[in-house]
Amino acid sequence: MNVADLETVLPFLLLATGGVALLLVDLAVPQARKSLTGWLAFVVALAAGVSALALVSGKTMKGFAGMVQADAFAYFADVLLCVVAALVILLSLRYHTARGLMRGEFYPLLLLSLSGMSLAVHAADLLVVFLAIELLSIPLYVLSGFARPRLESEEAALKYFLTGAFASGFLVYGVALIYGASGTTALGDLRAALLDNPALTSDALLMAGLALVMVGLLFKIAAVPFHFWAPDVYEGAPTTVTAFMATATKAAAFLALMRVVAGFAALSPSLAQPFEVADALRPMLALIAAITMIVGNVTALAQQNVKRMLAYSSIAHAGYALAGVASGDATAVLFYLAAYAFATLAAFVVLIAVGSTEGNEDHRYEAYAGLGRRAPLLGVIMALAMFSLIGIPPTAGFVGKYFLFRAVVASDLTWLAVIGVLTSALSAAFYLRVLMVLFMREPETAPEAEPAALAADAPRMVAAYVSAAAVLLIGVFPSAVLALLTGGELVALVR
Repeated sequence: MNVADLETVLPFLLLATGGVALLLVDLAVPQARKSLTGWLAFVVALAAGVSALALVSGKTMKGFAGMVQADAFAYFADVLLCVVAALVILLSLRYHTARGLMRGEFYPLLLLSLSGMSLAVHAADLLVVFLAIELLSIPLYVLSGFARPRLESEEAALKYFLTGAFASGFLVYGVALIYGASGTTALGDLRAALLDNPALTSDALLMAGLALVMVGLLFKIAAVPFHFWAPDVYEGAPTTVTAFMATATKAAAFLALMRVVAGFAALSPSLAQPFEVADALRPMLALIAAITMIVGNVTALAQQNVKRMLAYSSIAHAGYALAGVASGDATAVLFYLAAYAFATLAAFVVLIAVGSTEGNEDHRYEAYAGLGRRAPLLGVIMALAMFSLIGIPPTAGFVGKYFLFRAVVASDLTWLAVIGVLTSALSAAFYLRVLMVLFMREPETAPEAEPAALAADAPRMVAAYVSAAAVLLIGVFPSAVLALLTGGELVALVR
């Protein structure tokens, strides 16, 4: 191990070290000042994001005997994940105090899960992918049940743990089969072996291993038919944890999936050019993407709970991003994940603001009646989020879907792009329903909190402004914002 090895995973090291250190520091923080632990976690997340931003370049570096890889792909992901985590921390301070959840261990667990996400996007070996998935998942199992003794939260944690354990079993067994067939778990060596010996592509053991690995990763992104856990877990977990899972966890799982998909083709993921998708994978990915878009959007129509609707929305958007993976365009997928993350986070700002008031946390549509008039700022933020998730200009969601569907059409998957456009139009029904309730319906009972109370928390409003600004800036200045994040490596995006 040398300095170059450490540099390839510097954001991961900062997050993991910060998480462990914060566990010890929190022991000395009195219960009445647990928000201090949150602010320290915020600083650690920002420091990791800044370190990734400083390291962005066009170079590709490998470390730890080629098991991890540092490139623009990974550093872009690190910046995105750290910004999302920092905003979730800001959102959590008031919410946790109001709901009696201000326990210091929340923030170290969040940082440790974030470190697993960072490691996943740097992985260049299937064993590292497995370790990273476990590192990001185990803290999330605990965080999902953080609202103890609320029964729904404990049930969410148990469901997530049991289904996640099965998915991990599929993943590690798949890695073992791939090693048995190819003699390696390194993604670079696997590519080389497939190029040198094309007969491996028809090896039953290798294909079985690939199928099992894909099951494990598709579970993490909540793609159909591995989505059944998401609605119950998203609804039962604390809203701050749901926001983190719906944005950061999904993005990290997609980036790890892209690494693995590229391991079965000739090229590694690159922001400067599309990556190849193996012929054996493209039809499967396209079919799962289509089914996921349809199931996610159609099921969201029937929901009577905004939080549960956003869970099915998350499933639908996994289908859109998976269509981009099938197209082989890493740039389009990364752009879409960033646009989706900020739009979803903006929507959860409103849910968390409502959940931070006194009384029971209620996310039925009726609970949001008239909120847009009582708290106009929250109404505007929710409107921006809904417009972006639909794909209405000039929001980030519109530009993200444009690049995504353009990439899908360019890869001769026009039928998949058509399904994506049709399901996006269908999604307007449930996204616009939220706005109709916010602005056009009177509450059935007197509201429990005044608009001033809903919008008074400064850290939460900073997160709201940043999320809303990102939705607009990415939509209006896509090339400028992405060039800022990646050091000008995305010229291919606008060619």
